[in-house]
Amino acid sequence: MANQSFAKSVMKKATIGVIVGVLLVVGAKFTHFPYVFQVMFFIYAMLGALVFILLDAPAMKRLEGVKAVGALVVFYLLLSGLYIAGASILPQFDPEDEKGKIEKILKPRRAQTEQGKADELIARAKELDERAQALSKQLASLGAEAQVEVVEQPSSAGAGAATGDVIALGKEQWELQECYNCHKLFGQGGKKRGPELDNIGNLMTVDQLREKILNPKSWKAEGFDKDYDKGKMPDKYKDLMFPKEIDALVAFLSSLKDASVKTPKPIKMN
Repeated sequence: MANQSFAKSVMKKATIGVIVGVLLVVGAKFTHFPYVFQVMFFIYAMLGALVFILLDAPAMKRLEGVKAVGALVVFYLLLSGLYIAGASILPQFDPEDEKGKIEKILKPRRAQTEQGKADELIARAKELDERAQALSKQLASLGAEAQVEVVEQPSSAGAGAATGDVIALGKEQWELQECYNCHKLFGQGGKKRGPELDNIGNLMTVDQLREKILNPKSWKAEGFDKDYDKGKMPDKYKDLMFPKEIDALVAFLSSLKDASVKTPKPIKMN
């Protein structure tokens, strides 16, 4: 009779655990938690159900001495093995990938502190700034003139290379600053906290994009009222990024002009 009662308790509480776990997963998915957290919430619900099941388990035979110590060690090893095995199934971060991103961010800052490189760094920053300004003028003229005015460069090939360098640096900043955590681009990334940006270059000018990055409250994406009110876009880039890095990111965003993607309309905020 006791075994039947315990079996019923197991079925009942396991069912409740599954239901609670499903509700947690649905709630986490609705609030845009990453997949790994959805899995963890379900596992926690099942672990909670297991604890309540053990509370109704029949009493075990009393163990003493060496047997008690052995049983405790076995229980500890079993529980640790379950936790380790469960954690290994979950998606893992690659430490080397994260270290690489940190190194790319810190490298130019460390270089500024090295003696004997100040002049070189200033010259390189000035050159990049000139390239970014030239690109900004070109991009600004795209909407007003049918033909882009070519700025002075050693050659047309050199101009293309300069533009490509700035845009490549901007794409690198997109990765380093992990903009993909909130924005979807090229069909990848995004947690629905921000709009898709594949067509943002057709909707915002260079100056408007720079203003949005430096002051996230200056513009709002249509349909993202709640995210705007909650301040989902951090107000840190003006302090975290060098001006040349912001210019490069703006140049990269300005080049995104895929009209087939419905990028939400930007709305200017007072």
